Amino acid sequence: MASSLSLSQAISSTTPAAASTVAAVIRLSAVSSPATQLKPFSSSSSSCCLSSSNQQHHRLTPCAPLRAVALDDEVDASSSTLLERSVNTIRFLAIDAVEKANSGHPGLPMGCAPMAHILFDEFLRFNPKNPYWFNRDRFVLSAGHGCMLHYALLHLAGYDSVLEDDLKSFRQWGSRTPGHPENFETPGIEVTTGPLGQGIANAVGLALAEKHLAARFNKPDIEIVGHYTYVILGDGCQMEGISNESCSLAGHWGLGKLIAFYDDNHISIDGDTEIAFTEDVNKRFEALGWHVIWVKNGNTGYDEIRAAIKEAKAVKDRPTLIKVTTTIGYGSPNKANSHSVHGSALGAKEVEATRKNLGWFHEPFYVPDDVKKHWSHHIPEGAALEAEWNEKFAEYERKYKDEAAEFKSIVTGEIPAGWEKALPTYTPESPADATRNLSQQNLNALAKVLPGFLGGSADLASSNMTLMKAFGNFQKGTPHERNLRFGVREHGMGAICNGIALHSPGLFPYCATFFVFTDYMRASMRMAALSKAGVIYVMTHDSIGLGEDGPTHQPIEHLASLRAMPNILMIRPADGTETAGAYRVAILNRKRPSVLALSRQKLPQLPGTSVEGVEKGGYTISDNSTGNKPDVILMATGSELEIAAKAADDLRNEGKAVRVVSFVSWELFEEQTDAYKESVLPSSVAARVSIEAGSTFGWVKYVGNKGKAIGIDKFGASAPAGRIYKEFFITKEAVIEAAKSLL
Repeated sequence: MASSLSLSQAISSTTPAAASTVAAVIRLSAVSSPATQLKPFSSSSSSCCLSSSNQQHHRLTPCAPLRAVALDDEVDASSSTLLERSVNTIRFLAIDAVEKANSGHPGLPMGCAPMAHILFDEFLRFNPKNPYWFNRDRFVLSAGHGCMLHYALLHLAGYDSVLEDDLKSFRQWGSRTPGHPENFETPGIEVTTGPLGQGIANAVGLALAEKHLAARFNKPDIEIVGHYTYVILGDGCQMEGISNESCSLAGHWGLGKLIAFYDDNHISIDGDTEIAFTEDVNKRFEALGWHVIWVKNGNTGYDEIRAAIKEAKAVKDRPTLIKVTTTIGYGSPNKANSHSVHGSALGAKEVEATRKNLGWFHEPFYVPDDVKKHWSHHIPEGAALEAEWNEKFAEYERKYKDEAAEFKSIVTGEIPAGWEKALPTYTPESPADATRNLSQQNLNALAKVLPGFLGGSADLASSNMTLMKAFGNFQKGTPHERNLRFGVREHGMGAICNGIALHSPGLFPYCATFFVFTDYMRASMRMAALSKAGVIYVMTHDSIGLGEDGPTHQPIEHLASLRAMPNILMIRPADGTETAGAYRVAILNRKRPSVLALSRQKLPQLPGTSVEGVEKGGYTISDNSTGNKPDVILMATGSELEIAAKAADDLRNEGKAVRVVSFVSWELFEEQTDAYKESVLPSSVAARVSIEAGSTFGWVKYVGNKGKAIGIDKFGASAPAGRIYKEFFITKEAVIEAAKSLL
């Protein structure tokens, strides 16, 4: 938090130059320049030399068998500065929690403690007693395995969500300190991270949201949106392709309030990154349009870190990468600078040796009084920051009533009254159309009444039909616009939308591609479901009905796959009315994402479909039976509901009592009462047939062991849609034949 009292100022007897000298007692320093000639460390337990895979990536690496780099001398705790004691407090809170759990990743917190301390204590603006204050700076630990770093910082800063007992219950059942950061478990955690690369992409979404809202709502005389997004990512995040996708967009969009710290410790699970990762990250990010700074001594270079952050904040037109060269497991005599400190507890002997090495002669989870006293200033200062912002917004509300109302809707998540009336309505007489086109009608209608509705496609807007016609493109020079152009970057797109959704509850991000390409973004979709991020996925070309593009583009297993994912709604509407219902459900479900599977081919507007029925997940659209005793039940989703309805008409002409059920969303149907489900699928009726142009996996739950599921359990083919449907027996005739075989 930006404060009137930084640690460097608190040490009144120590000038900045002297502080650097004292800090150098800990003699594990990084390379100062490409030409530096390193002398061997005096410790007999290790030796190091300068190595490089290219001219810009010099490192401290072992010359002999991989050994830890130890400190020259034991540190006298009484002579260490408050800054060092505070940094070591972070390190040992992490060490102690991992040791007690006998599980976790101590190496990153030990190495990143200096940069994290300077950031949190001197720059980050937050209110510990209100983790959800709107204009707080956002911090994301993309390298989520090192989450004890974040928990230690929240604890020291005074967050009620991470008390000492929470640290002691790290990684235990019911704990508020789970094994990776979870935004839904721990207030103060902005996004859920763990799968590497997701966090930096989320941070891009958070920074995009800030830039967009600032452009829309700030006025020349009053700024109500102005916060930074900071992120720490590691070598693993850099290796994952999603980071390059999202960082490419961040550079293109000129997200000047995004500052990323790259923990350059050159260690991954398999060992030194020399075995697989030797690119020049600095040059890559410069090519992506980022400002790049290299802090070569991330272990004790407090002034370098501080200066780098100041420089980054001075750059307004592009994001900044601060590469910070650190030592993983810093301070551990036998495990620092090795993969053995990455993902397991140090062990009792090494913990003791590390305490001795760093002069930390305290019991586990100890926070020195002077460290505790110093960090306590964040509570009143955070409250003051929020109070000041509240006063500013009150003035804004008086001067700009309409803009303030829109802004409050986005910040609070309170949807404008009567928004549903904007959704278009359809009748059986309305012309047939592809549900992707009907989706565009609904999407554009919502854009007029939901101030926080924004999104785009992975280079398929004209095919997904996702362009908002009333708005232009969000670009570096037009950040107030609401159409997002993601390019061909499905994975990054999904994670960026997660960040947007988690920035403010009234932001409704949507993203689009062909349904089959959910494979490219599945990890981001899973994280949305886990994080309770209400992203809307507009997935078109939902079946073999897309035709000639063939099996590479025809989804088969995708419906079943996403139905298997927890906390996500898989919705496949059959016509305009159900498409409107799908959007209504998606908007109302802010704690879980929704997938809309939409057709390329035209479909009729069916009698009996309803918005209310969609909310039930499964409902009857036609039935000529009495007493809840049909002879046969036909059930379908999407484009196949028309086939079921036509089959029912023929069977009724032959005197059969037939019920047709739209199974638009299995998840919503499962949430209904047993009585309702019995009213739709009476247990006394065993003659049941399902038809869906996808995998039959899972349908047995609804058709029963005596029923029949018509679908496709092999890859599709390239041909006109009508021919493919016939060849795969997704036809009215197949439904009639199956039904008769059960009667």
